[in-house]
Amino acid sequence: MGDRWHVEVDRSLCIGSAQCLHHAPHAFRLDLARQSHPVDPDTDAAEPVLEAAESCPVEAIVITLLESGEAVFPPEE
Repeated sequence: MGDRWHVEVDRSLCIGSAQCLHHAPHAFRLDLARQSHPVDPDTDAAEPVLEAAESCPVEAIVITLLESGEAVFPPEE
């Protein structure tokens, strides 16, 4: 069984660029205010979701391991 992730979008940072939708349309949606939301905050680890987080111009997407809370993106330095 693979890793499970918890995905959050910091709405105070989100600028509605929709890059997340470009990379992972199955995993994110925009509301009427053009704020991104994960479709399912607790999801299986998937490369498109990571690509969406990495492509966000303001790093509004945070991904952690569901079980441990360890950072996946942005990585801890």
